[in-house]
Amino acid sequence: MEFLLQPLTILTFFPLLGVLVLFFIPSDNKNALRWTALITSLITLVISIWVLMMFNASNPDLQLEAQYNWIQVAGWNIQYYLAVDGLSILLVLLTTFLTPISILSTWTAIEERVKDFMIFFLLLEIGMNGVFLAQDLFLFYIFWEFTLVPMYFIIGIWGGPRRIYAAIKFFLYTMAGSILMLLAILWLGIQGQTFSVPDLITQGGIPANTQLWLFLAFTAAFAIKVPMWPLHSWLPDAHVEAPTAGSVILAGVLLKLGTYGFLRFNLPLFPQASLQAAPWIALFAVIGIIYGAAVSYAQADVKKLVAYSSVSHLGFVMLGLFALNPQGIAGAILQMINHGLSTGALFLLVGMIYEQTHTRELKVYGGLWKVTPVFGTIMLIVALSSMGLPGLNGFVGEFVILLGAWGAGGEGGALSSFGGVWFAGISAIGIIMAAVYILYMFQKMFLGPQGEIVDEVKEHGHGIRDLNWREIATMVPILIFIFWIGLYPAPFFNLMAPSVDKLVASLQTAALAMP
Repeated sequence: MEFLLQPLTILTFFPLLGVLVLFFIPSDNKNALRWTALITSLITLVISIWVLMMFNASNPDLQLEAQYNWIQVAGWNIQYYLAVDGLSILLVLLTTFLTPISILSTWTAIEERVKDFMIFFLLLEIGMNGVFLAQDLFLFYIFWEFTLVPMYFIIGIWGGPRRIYAAIKFFLYTMAGSILMLLAILWLGIQGQTFSVPDLITQGGIPANTQLWLFLAFTAAFAIKVPMWPLHSWLPDAHVEAPTAGSVILAGVLLKLGTYGFLRFNLPLFPQASLQAAPWIALFAVIGIIYGAAVSYAQADVKKLVAYSSVSHLGFVMLGLFALNPQGIAGAILQMINHGLSTGALFLLVGMIYEQTHTRELKVYGGLWKVTPVFGTIMLIVALSSMGLPGLNGFVGEFVILLGAWGAGGEGGALSSFGGVWFAGISAIGIIMAAVYILYMFQKMFLGPQGEIVDEVKEHGHGIRDLNWREIATMVPILIFIFWIGLYPAPFFNLMAPSVDKLVASLQTAALAMP
């Protein structure tokens, strides 16, 4: 039972303690249920900060390892193996940071089956942290699939009118890609006599052609989860129908499981295949950047606009990852965090106004700035962050990614065969397009003549109120990080730099071995 005292085990499974407590609280005691879930998630955040304090940022290797034999039968060596490094530490912190914020946002939004909702949400946190920390492929796959179950119910029970359709579509899409990844995991485990990711990386020696097939199998699962164009069609339905907290955690963390999968598994396990596929992945990423931005502008539903913007923003992440150089990969990791903060904040704000108006149609808004100045100010900051204004977090990640893509287009670069300079240039157009649809959304909602929804609310005897203290408290932590990363990103880059440099060095070694 020694593994129960390991810091990463405590971090991963502490929410289970909250789940057990929730079982003994009566279903009609809603405030007790909410406070129990919130306190559990806050303690989990404190545990993640404790892990960060023990983390040695100058060490590129896996740290705080919890490694124990688990299943050993018929020559199979499956381990309970958790560890953290510079590639995953920020994503773990993002998960534990957004979970209590998401729970706090449900205080008045979730009134039915509160106990069930809180149980599913804490179980989801276990799965997400497990994915980021698992270093055994079998264990990783269990956590990966486990995340589907709570999210399926969160969408399917507490979602909008088309929630069942959206939940089933989300589940089937993700499951379909995961089956191909499972076959690749079985092949790797049987051939290598271990499912340990570090051991498989050390063994190496997978022929280039075999690497390519394994790379494609893993890509099927991760590209759907990102989601990359053209495998994105499940995302708008899931976002629009999910409750606000579900949309926040879906955009903020669950989509990052896909980008993290490329970073943690595809690049180090299949380096030669990654080099071969890099131009094509970058091409799809750039198409996704432009497509997502163009489709966002065409949306009449503000929540669907934000959902499609994720396709565009995560295109930048994929472009950075497959630049395969330190600038691109570091920028991609930071942009994962930035997207989680900015897009998560947008979904929170959309949910707050939806609670009052019960509509998300842009055409009915207008003139909200005069009625809700605090709400308008916070929305403006978050909108500018999402479109990449200098001084805010989005700019830093996108700028470093473009530097990486530009550098990868030089002689010997991963994108030189397709022209990394062109990738960087076209992606920069996507930033301009983001400014167009973000400012269009803001103008429609907050400026111009007063919209009909304001009049309609007045007819029913009440006005649209500004944000209350709970809603402001929900947003302030995100705003702090939006400014912190935008003005002083060095601590975040320092956490990941040694691990990123180690990964890039292994890719360069693989490049030299290619014929």
